[in-house]
Parts: sequence; C-alpha cells; structure tokens
Amino acid sequence: MIEKSFKAGAAQVKITPPLGTRINGDFVAHYATHIHDDLYSKALVLQRSWETIVIIVVDICSMSCEFIESVKKEITTKTNIPDKNIMISSTHTHASGSIEDVHMGGPDLAFRRTLPEKIVLSVEQAIDKLQPAKITNGKVSVPDHVLCRRYQMKPEYRPINPVNGLIDSIKTNPIGLEKYIDHPISNPDPEVSFIGVKSTDEEWISVLGNYSLHYVGDWPNGTISSDYFGVFARNIKSLLKANSDFVGIMTNGTSGDINIWDFQQPERYPTEYFAKSELIGKDIADTVFRSFSGSRWNEFPEISARIKPLPIHTRKPGIDEIKRASEIIMASDYDSYEYNDDNLRKIYAREQILLNEFPNSREAKIQAFKIGDLTLGTLPGEFFAETGLKLKNEIGDHYFTIGLANGNIGYVPPAEEMKKGGYETWRCRYSCISSEAEYLFRKELIDLVKGFDI
Repeated sequence: MIEKSFKAGAAQVKITPPLGTRINGDFVAHYATHIHDDLYSKALVLQRSWETIVIIVVDICSMSCEFIESVKKEITTKTNIPDKNIMISSTHTHASGSIEDVHMGGPDLAFRRTLPEKIVLSVEQAIDKLQPAKITNGKVSVPDHVLCRRYQMKPEYRPINPVNGLIDSIKTNPIGLEKYIDHPISNPDPEVSFIGVKSTDEEWISVLGNYSLHYVGDWPNGTISSDYFGVFARNIKSLLKANSDFVGIMTNGTSGDINIWDFQQPERYPTEYFAKSELIGKDIADTVFRSFSGSRWNEFPEISARIKPLPIHTRKPGIDEIKRASEIIMASDYDSYEYNDDNLRKIYAREQILLNEFPNSREAKIQAFKIGDLTLGTLPGEFFAETGLKLKNEIGDHYFTIGLANGNIGYVPPAEEMKKGGYETWRCRYSCISSEAEYLFRKELIDLVKGFDI
C-alpha cells in the first residue's frame, strides 16, 4: 500500500572552494594553493509515509550552531521538513574552506556566503531522486587505524598548560617527544557502523559509514582535500559497482581524543603525501563492502526523529587571568608564528580576551533518529571515544553517534579527562564548555532515545 512505502534518495553537490580560500583547523590560517580532490555537501533523504528525515554531511572542518540553524531554516522553508527531522554535520576534514573562527584561523567570508545555497541544493536534489527503497545496517571492527592521542608521559617530561602555566597530567600529540611517552591513557572505539540503502530494483543509492577517527591529515599545508572521508566514499562506490547517482558518505563519530598519528610505531604507515589516508579509506571501504554479504534488508522500516535543545555553561577567565593575558598580548607579535611553548602562551592569552566576550551560557541541540531497528544519535561537538562507547553500551548494538552534528561547540571532554589537562581541555573559544557538560549531553541523549519506546 502507498502509505506503507519506504523511499530513499541521495545527492551530492560540489562545494570545492576556489584557490586562495582560507583554510582553518590549525593554530594559524592557511590558504588554498592546491586542490587534491573535490569537496561535497551530501544528503541522504529517507521517507516513510508521513515522515521524512534528512541526513546531510559536509566536507568541512567546522560549522557553528548558528550557521547550521540558519541553513536548516532555509531547508524547512523550501521543503516543509521540520527542524527535528534534519541533521547537518561536518566530516571534520582539516583541508577545507573555513567558515568559522578557530584560534588564529579566521573564516573566509566569501566561501561562507556560497555554502548555504549548495547545502540546500543537495537536499532538494536528493528529494527529487526519492524512489522505492530498502535499507540495512551493521557494524564491523576496524581497530588498526584509531589511536588515543592523549599520553601519560615519563616523569622527566612535564607538559605545560599554556593557559595558566601549570603542569598537565598528560600530553596530547607529543610531536618530537616520543622518547618521553609512557602509554596512551584511553581506549578508542574500533567499530565502523554503516547504513546501506538500495532501490527495490537493486540499484545502490547510498552507503553511510561512521568511524571515530579524527582525520588523517597527510597533506601539505594549502591543500584542499576530503581526507579519508572522501577516499572511503570513492572506494565503496567502486567496490559496489554502483551507478553515477550513488552517494558514499563517511561521518565522524566520537573522536575528540582519537587520531592515527602513531608516535610509538611511526614506521607502520607510508609517509608520502595522501598515502596514509588512501590506505585507511580503502581499508574501511573494503571491510564494509565485505560486511554486506548476508545483510538483512528492510523494505518497510518505521522512521521517526526527536530533537532537544540543551543549555550549556561556559568556562571563562577570571579578572586576574584577564589582566595577565592582556599583558602578554601587549608584549606579543602575532604576525609571525612558529610552534613552540612561548607562542602557544601568546595564542591562548588572546583566546582568554576573546572568550571573555562570550555569553555565560549557550544552547546546543541533541538529536536522534529511529530507522527500523537502528538508532542514530547526534552530538554537537568533538566528544571523546569514551562518550561514544558508553552510549553504545547503554543504548544497544544497533546504535551509533554522529559527532560535529547540528553545530560545533568544540571539545567536550569527560570530567575526569578535563582534570588531566591536555590540548583538548585548554580553555579557549574552542574548549570552553563546563566540566559537567559531557555527562549532561550523554544522559540527555540516552533519555531522548528512550523516548522512541514510549
């Protein structure tokens, strides 16, 4: 019957910025001098009877809550799909055009102005391609490419916190300090969760993967690249022998403390530009491809969506800290930069002054989709693997989390990790969420998901 039919459509629209566009994701800005591969806004639309949900994934480092809310309003205006049914996330490639202010890397306003229209267009095109479909989901372990990037160091090395000059308990990304490493302090999430969508005529429509790997970053500065996210998309399409309308998508999970910079066994990966991201993206695609054999397909999945805004409190500097930061700034030169402890201190002094202008609290949204037996949750920032693993344990096997979704409030470490210090906890505009925020987001997301059973 018509009212029971399930439909799906997917589309991608190129968003590759022009040469010269500003790139963020580092302590300082870079500028696009080479385009290695194209970037996209990718939309997957699922429809069952009266309900339509939209999953949008954009090849970009970061999009703020405010930016995404404005885009979602435009999508709703053009499609009548409500806010709660639309999810927009960033892959978190660090080789894309910049639309947000991160450290010394500001937004490229020209690129920012062009992006909303292209995101909306990807949704409109996906809706135009809706057709009778079926869906499956699964998960597979790919443990080789996820490593904790936070390390306990040997006693002879003392990690300095550039915000307050005190000594942290751990060190994030100990570049050049390998001899002082004792051990990593947490466990990554090794799973790739995935959704497969086919037409009832057996044509592949889309595959969406989810992996808690920050990014690879094996490109020279000034490069535009979709990183391993794009490699996965291109290779899964090839392996499936899908047609030109197929859209491969990789989403970022809970990877705030996870990357693939192997400081203890650096020789296990090739060192040529793009070789590591190619290897990792292909490996994930191949593993997911093999996992489709024996999949159970659902032609009539029930679908529904829930969303909830949450107030979040901001950590801000005190009066004495503002005074000290001002003194550092007045004695600093920001026109040249070399990575060292003294320059980090100057960058974070600037951050304290700018952070002081932030409101004491903001609002961000959590969201959940139910698609057959699959539950998909979202979190609006860079959450640690511990958070994603706890959510999976609490919610169940058919669950995964998309991070950097519906905005990016920066790093959200668990409270115990906040106490240890490390880059992800250094107070700045990108790490200013109160220590209880991770618990609050996790608890509220679990409660939101439980609402599907009521």
